[in-house]
Amino acid sequence: MTTSQAVVTIVGAGPGDPDLITLKGLKALKQADVILYDALASPLLLEHARPSCKCVYVGKRKGKKEFSQEEINQLIVFYATRYEFVVRLKGGDPNVFGRAHEELEYATKRGLTVHVVPGISSAISAPNAAGIPLTKRGVNESFWVVTGTLSSGEISNDIYLAAQSSATIIVLMGMSHLRAIASIFQQARSSNEPIAVIQHATLPEQKIVTGTVTDIVQRVEAYEVSSPAVIVIGQVVNERIALQSLIHAEMNRA
Repeated sequence: MTTSQAVVTIVGAGPGDPDLITLKGLKALKQADVILYDALASPLLLEHARPSCKCVYVGKRKGKKEFSQEEINQLIVFYATRYEFVVRLKGGDPNVFGRAHEELEYATKRGLTVHVVPGISSAISAPNAAGIPLTKRGVNESFWVVTGTLSSGEISNDIYLAAQSSATIIVLMGMSHLRAIASIFQQARSSNEPIAVIQHATLPEQKIVTGTVTDIVQRVEAYEVSSPAVIVIGQVVNERIALQSLIHAEMNRA
């Protein structure tokens, strides 16, 4: 198998629940000769692979980078020179802070045919799974998705810009800077600005903590919520709180 004959498919695995992968992504997994999968991709998805398929873990976690991005790029090309169909399985959507385009460029420059299958981003699915609408008429006009942490480990400068807007803000990879993020929004908006932290979104072990930017750090610590988690900031968080109150009222009435 020459490099030019191989096909690499970058597949978004979705937010965690294996049922949330797309049909096109599932078809790619069933066809694959090799699957290079991330830490955030559900291992249950590998059960759809053929018995002969080679499954290779190339995960990266904060503080535990088993493989650098350059090594992952090289592995994609390595396997594509030896197998016909290679799948790169990435958590969420591969192009939402997933570095998929770096992999696409690297492989394309080396003569590979590359396809990308979108996935459901945790930026969209986590608020939905927590009962928080990303948009609601009369409450907000837009939502922003921002990374909380740069590759250098520093807090993103866009957090400061986001706090000055009236938009709902979804922060990915921001738990290590949660205290600083809460403080920024407290100063730019209000000490009562609603905030939610969602860990393991869409999974049975999902945890949801809501509060304000003033008390969220204490609440997160009390409920032992940690990374990876999605942070949602804005008035739409109150819609979950109102819904929970309605549910409890109906249950008591019954």
